[in-house]
Amino acid sequence: MLSRTADNLFWLSRYTERADFIARILDAALRLTALPASYGGGETNEWESALASAGSAELFRPLYDSVNEHTVRDFLAFSPHNPSSIRCCLQTARENARSVRTALTVEMWEAINEAWLTLRSYEGRDFTREEFARFLDWVKGVSLAFDGSAYRTMLRNDAYWFTRLGVAIERADNTARILDVKYHVLLPETERVGGSLDYFQWTTILREVSALTAYHWVYRESIKPWLVADLLILNRQMPRSLANCYEMLVRHLDLIADAYGRRGPSQRLASNMLSRLDSASVEAVFAGGLHEFIQGFIQDNNRLGGAIAEQYLV
Repeated sequence: MLSRTADNLFWLSRYTERADFIARILDAALRLTALPASYGGGETNEWESALASAGSAELFRPLYDSVNEHTVRDFLAFSPHNPSSIRCCLQTARENARSVRTALTVEMWEAINEAWLTLRSYEGRDFTREEFARFLDWVKGVSLAFDGSAYRTMLRNDAYWFTRLGVAIERADNTARILDVKYHVLLPETERVGGSLDYFQWTTILREVSALTAYHWVYRESIKPWLVADLLILNRQMPRSLANCYEMLVRHLDLIADAYGRRGPSQRLASNMLSRLDSASVEAVFAGGLHEFIQGFIQDNNRLGGAIAEQYLV
């Protein structure tokens, strides 16, 4: 496979996954904004947290005068000046898909092409909260349709493996960011850890990563921050956990290495991270600082992305 084709497939999957993530954090912000006053509604910083989760706060400030629901919704959903907005993610994903049209199945191309065409009908509209929530549900459906079509229709060859690498490395970054922001940014200083607002926020975060039911299946008790961290960091059974993402990365990097007869830095970095996650405990993570652990993970995940690009995509 040409490195250019592998690069297009890798980033096609990354941007589709990123659009889904941005929709999820916007949905979480909407839910938290709708809290009644008795839960702290109107006193939290959910829109600043949405920017922090997206990693876009520095890019936001020169473009808007204030952080509020209207500006953050516009910036994260539709702004052409934000490369990680839902609009730009789907546009870039479609451009990558069009470049490798013959490497995609009909179902994959139709999922991403129809998404871009439909998105254009949403632009410029003045959404109510209910309409915007339905728009976010549609975006999440686009990601599910694309990912499902790839899983159900692609040959299990190098084209499929590079799409899986894109999904896994993007999903790992997204899970780490949303967990870090909830633990260190979202709860106001005036609110009590373990209080009603804290509980509702953790529940919302679990719901937005499709993990609330899984949490109750695994732990069978009320929401506790260290158990949420255990589920989203160390539990290999959880599809969005860091451990599951790295299990996927190691498996598909090994398949690529076997197919091409050569291993390199990306295989070593992914295997080392999976070993570290397997040997870690949630107690040790909190003892060393959850924020510090996640920041280190994000840096290592970015380093792996760079190694994959240097080894295969350039």
